[in-house]
Amino acid sequence: MSGSTRSSADLDPRRRKILFRAWHRGMREMDLIMGRFADAHIGTLSEADLDEFERLIEVLDRDLLSWVTGEAQVPENYDSDVFRQLKAFHQHDKPIHV
Repeated sequence: MSGSTRSSADLDPRRRKILFRAWHRGMREMDLIMGRFADAHIGTLSEADLDEFERLIEVLDRDLLSWVTGEAQVPENYDSDVFRQLKAFHQHDKPIHV
């Protein structure tokens, strides 16, 4: 089970693949962060935003998690609008698995 609450039936093949990859990263915490963001935004991201989201999917889980949680500074080449949306989407005021 992926955890996704969004159907991919209305998505084009590229968005379906990205949605799947967002929910199957390897580290459960990153599945939840990336997957929930993808569930909410995959249908409305522009092609350029999809490019950037795919780039973020390629980042190692431990690195991306430390950027999202603020434990490490985001490298300038990854500090994009999509990353800032992802970070804003993730809330630290409650456990990630809730």
